[in-house]
Order: sequence, then C-alpha cells, then structure tokens
Amino acid sequence: MLYFDHCATTPPYEEVVEAVREVMARHYGNPSSIHRVGIDAERMLTKAREVAARQLRAAPEEIVFTSGGTESNNTAVLGAALQYAGRGKHLITTALEHASVYECFEYLKQRLGYEVTVIQPDGDGRIRSQDVLDAVRDDTILVSVMHVNNEIGTIQPVREIGQALRQHRKVLFHVDAVQSVGKIPVWPGEWGIDLLSVSAHKIRGPKGAGLLYRRKGIALQPLLYGGGQEAGQRSGTENVPGIVGFAKALRMTMERQEGAFARLSGLRSRLLNALRTVPGLVYNGSESAADMAPHIVHVSAPGLKSEVFVHALEEHGMMISTRSACSSGEDRPSRVLQAIGADLDRAVSGLRISLSPDHTEEDIDRLADVVARTMEQLRRYR
Repeated sequence: MLYFDHCATTPPYEEVVEAVREVMARHYGNPSSIHRVGIDAERMLTKAREVAARQLRAAPEEIVFTSGGTESNNTAVLGAALQYAGRGKHLITTALEHASVYECFEYLKQRLGYEVTVIQPDGDGRIRSQDVLDAVRDDTILVSVMHVNNEIGTIQPVREIGQALRQHRKVLFHVDAVQSVGKIPVWPGEWGIDLLSVSAHKIRGPKGAGLLYRRKGIALQPLLYGGGQEAGQRSGTENVPGIVGFAKALRMTMERQEGAFARLSGLRSRLLNALRTVPGLVYNGSESAADMAPHIVHVSAPGLKSEVFVHALEEHGMMISTRSACSSGEDRPSRVLQAIGADLDRAVSGLRISLSPDHTEEDIDRLADVVARTMEQLRRYR
C-alpha cells in the first residue's frame, strides 16, 4: 500500500507512540489533583506546554491545549465573536475555509445576527490581502484566514494581512494553520496573528490533541465550562498522554521542517509534471510553486466521479482522497473548487494527493502511472 492522504491524517512517529504509551502507563494522574501522582502529571503538562510554545516562538501561557483543529477553530471564532460583540458584530473570512471555520461563521450569521463578509479568491485559489483590508470597518472585530488551504493547497498571505491589521487594534486575526505548521514557516507573534490553530495528527502526532495559540492579553468566551482548566479557557481534565505526544511530534516535525520542505517540493514537482501528461486531468491551483504548499497536489477529472476514481486507485493499493476528510463522503460539489470558479463537472471530480517526505521518487512514479492507467480505463467505460 502507498498512502498519499497525509492531509487527512499522518502515521505517528514511533517515538510519539512510545511516549503516549509510557504516559498512559506510568503518569496516569489527573494534573488537577494535589497529591504527588497529580503533580507528576501536571509537571508533564507544563513541560509539554513549554515545548509547544518554543516551537511557535510563543510564551507558554499563550498555549491552550484542545482536542484538535476543529475545537481550536471553534474556540477562536466563536470565542472571539462572543467575547467582543460589544465592540461590533462584523466579521471577515474567506470562501476557502475549512468547515470547522466556515460553519462557525454561518452559525454566527444565521443564528446570532452577525454580519459576515466573505472574501472571494482568484482562479488560483489565492486571497488578495488588500481585499481583506478593504473589508475592515469600524465595527469589525475578527478576521479569519487559513494559511494553507486544506483542499487545493494554496498558501494565503497571512503574514502580510496580520502585519497590516496591527493598525486596527480592535480587530483580532485568526489563522487556521492546521495544514501549514511543520510544512512551511508560521510565527504568530511576529506576524501579527492573535489566534492560531494547530492539530497534532496532521504532524505525526496522536489524534484527539491540538492547540490554540492565544496572544497574551486576549480574552475568549469559553465554549466549555467546568473546572477551569487551561487558564479557564477549556474546562475538562487534560489529555496528558495526547498532549505529551503532540509536543513531541511538534518538536520533531519542526526540527525536520527545512529538509522536509525541500524534499516535498521536489516530489510535488515530479508528480505534477507527470500528471500534466495525463489526458483529461485538470490541475487546480497556482502555477507558481511559491504560492502552493509543498505537500499537496489537486486535480480534477471532469466527467468522472471523484469517489469512483479514489476506489479504483485503492484497488491498486494507492490511497488518495477527494477533499477534506471531514467532508470526503459527501456527494456534492466541492465548495472550494466552486469558489475558484470551477464548473460543476470539475467541482465534483476533484482528487487530492498529499505527500510525505518519506515518499520516494519511485513511489511518485508508481502513483502517476496508476493514475494515468485508471484515467484511461474509467473514461473508456463511463
């Protein structure tokens, strides 16, 4: 089997598996308990927070551990909108956001009466920073722009947006960095980002763990109430094994980021060049490699259903996906592809291939060959 669905999830590092196992077996205390078993767990939690903060060039008190990217995104968007509603009820986001952000804005608009400006991308899937800045009003309280689109892989100019938004002191800036952390640089404190979401299982950590970077001085209305854990932001007993595994995976991934970027960029280029020779495939994204994440290639096969293509590749031991794993089973056009101007035929036939630095050139060549042969077979019998 060759697994090319690393945007959906990643196999954990062996060192992470061992760390999680050890914490579960030996350091099982509740970090809120005041006896020595609880204090031992609290120390591990504190160490993990320090490690995670260091990887993001942040302070430990700016790290809020969550259950993953969805909770981090919900906490950032809903928590900020509800906390600062007294300043205004205008929000800005983009048409390209992950469902865990997009649906939050829909809820705030439909149920709570907020006004939401949705910035549209160009045909390459890129958001213009000036469009975001031009949409800011006196009553704007939150801007949310994802760093790397989880479907087609376009990199958004979040650094440029964040630094420009500094002149609007009442506007918070949230970035969904689930698909960028560990792949390309992102430094929230230096880039003017107030809130940043990260997920563990996208960087070879355990599922069920994530974090929200919350810049010092920012208050968010909690979504969970109870014991007041995570500095009152996220009540509930912390998932210490998952958090320790997350911190270890984050450190290991960040240490390898530069080398991984170079390798992934080469693999992506090789795959894209091969797929361009396949009749009937349409590439989705920018022609400029600098605008695209190094680990994602997205194409459409107009005239074919993407689910059929995925299962056909699976018969050859090749695992890819159609779109975000959160919505890959839905039989409807891709919202992201429609936002970049794709027609219905192209929007229902998207194929996402996401790479690992562990892949080889031989793996890429095998995949491209199977895609070409599958394309020919499906078009012949459709």
